[in-house]
Amino acid sequence: MEIATWVPQMAPIMNTSQHDPLGWHGTTILCVRKTGPDGQAQVAMAGDGQVSMGQTVVKNNARKVRRIAGGRVITGFAGATADAFTLLERLEAKLERFPDQLERAAVELAKDWRTDRYLRRLEALLAVADKDRSLLITGQGDVLDPEDGIIGIGSGGNYALAAARALMTVDGLTAEEIAKRSMTIAADICVYTNGRFVVETL
Repeated sequence: MEIATWVPQMAPIMNTSQHDPLGWHGTTILCVRKTGPDGQAQVAMAGDGQVSMGQTVVKNNARKVRRIAGGRVITGFAGATADAFTLLERLEAKLERFPDQLERAAVELAKDWRTDRYLRRLEALLAVADKDRSLLITGQGDVLDPEDGIIGIGSGGNYALAAARALMTVDGLTAEEIAKRSMTIAADICVYTNGRFVVETL
């Protein structure tokens, strides 16, 4: 099964719609994958807690990063919350059908998302990761594998992504430390991102 590779020079994908012409806002999700000193992969996914409605902050402690599949997969979402939860439920069902096959489950979800009349209307982006792969899933039927192991989505995704790439060159930092520092930088720049982070690690 062929998975598209997301080259480092490509900016994070931001869907646009007639309701949100500037792309997904009100959130920042960052996933960092790094090989630790023991040779094992470290994976950290972080999300901020702010939910915005227009120019108003309506919630500061939303949880946009979650574990599914018995804790073996971590997920983060940008976009409409109800839509994202619907897609996460579908992804978890795919993982029950294809245990420990995140790529297969992601591809099956992307196919359904693109072709199903109901799912096509859902507006969200999903970042998912297990111990082996990190993937970005979009409503255009894309399953993207970042070549550098970093995914950034949401209004602050570009800022967090740039910071994480820079920090990856710093010796001694874990994936979790890189994620937290990068999210702090994004929160200082993006008005739709706050400093109340949720971080999950594998």
